Amino acid sequence: MGRFSITFARCLMLAPLLAGSAWAATPAREDTAPILRLWPDTPRVAPRITERSDDPALPDRIIEDVRDPYLVVYRPARRNGIALLVTPGGGYARIVLDKEGTALVPQFVDAAGFTLFVLRYRLPDAVHGEGADAPLVDAQRAMRLIRAQAADYGIDPQRVGVMGFSAGGHVAARLATTPETLYRVTDGADAQSARPDFALLVYPVSSMHAPLAHAGSRDRLLAASGGSADQAVLDRLSPELQLGPGTPPLFLLHAQDDDVVPVGNALALHAAALRAGVPAALHVFPRGGHGFGTRGATGALARWPQLAIDWIHEQTPGP
Repeated sequence: MGRFSITFARCLMLAPLLAGSAWAATPAREDTAPILRLWPDTPRVAPRITERSDDPALPDRIIEDVRDPYLVVYRPARRNGIALLVTPGGGYARIVLDKEGTALVPQFVDAAGFTLFVLRYRLPDAVHGEGADAPLVDAQRAMRLIRAQAADYGIDPQRVGVMGFSAGGHVAARLATTPETLYRVTDGADAQSARPDFALLVYPVSSMHAPLAHAGSRDRLLAASGGSADQAVLDRLSPELQLGPGTPPLFLLHAQDDDVVPVGNALALHAAALRAGVPAALHVFPRGGHGFGTRGATGALARWPQLAIDWIHEQTPGP
């Protein structure tokens, strides 16, 4: 298959518009999955989607240059009312679409019955008015849209969580620990709460302080913040320093041998949860490295999706 790029322009030629702000999508599972745009007045600017895999059975696409952020919606045949906003990683340089996106569908959608809303968020960049907060702003808006359209998707607006991976774990952690709205009200959807009911953080970037900081994520966030690296900026961008009484229950997963994002990020979040009285489940496996997602997890670690699914059910008792 080799490397290639796909743009929204081509996708729109291939697929008709759906009702409202949902429209048909890109390759792999996205050829039939609806899309929900976040900001109705944003010009439709094509991002760059690149396939990095030569194996059609194991797609590994990345997306870059997101200017018109959107959600890709994966709906189960039998819904149980639970929804997950998914924020994949990519070091804030790109967003991976398959390893921490479409690869989740068999276990979390088809088997567990969750509805997944996978976010293609803007990366931190001074070109955005929100700078380093642009990914968080998109996540806040996404959570509100999900709740505003809950009835359309057959989900319970009080059973909506977030699951983030790596730098996407930083987005999810900030969403769970930032009570204030960081953007101007757009429409009626913004009356909904942006607070997730629970949060799963998988090998998450959390601390901006050495020695735990992931250098790439930290540098890109600071560059988008005007280049300042003073204590106040680093603290504000470190979710483990922002936990409080309003933080939802946390599920933390990391591998001890992660040489990209140190396991200390998850440990710091857990320690902060203990101090703040926030319920938190911590799972640290001795081996697994970084970026294992679901299809790269082996041995005992391969059972983490079921651990997560069981934990989600504990946080979201049905009617």
